[in-house]
Amino acid sequence: QVQLVESGGGLVQAGGSLRLSCAASGRTFSSYDMGWFRQAPGKEREFVGCIHWSGTRTYYPDSVKGRFTISRDNAENTVYLQMNSLKPEDTAVYYCAASTVFNVTTSNEYDYWGQGTQVTVSS
Repeated sequence: QVQLVESGGGLVQAGGSLRLSCAASGRTFSSYDMGWFRQAPGKEREFVGCIHWSGTRTYYPDSVKGRFTISRDNAENTVYLQMNSLKPEDTAVYYCAASTVFNVTTSNEYDYWGQGTQVTVSS
């Protein structure tokens, strides 16, 4: 069982940066591959990246590649999403999620979810 809590969301101007954190409870955190998703009002949940349990591999869709970076600290049971060069279209609720499979991009492949944190990018 893994419980996830996101933090770090807020309001930022276009071109700015934010770093989201996802704190996990449970001693098995380091065995899970972690993903980040986002969901804007009226839209489907969108995959924005994932990281291998070891922290050595990441994967990003083209929509955020080069702007977003995922990292993790297994000693601190935390995964991060660094977002740079933010755009108004990045506005959404951001979720972290845990999976036993790496490099999966669909939400049904993830077993545990956080409650989400709002990110709003103003133009």
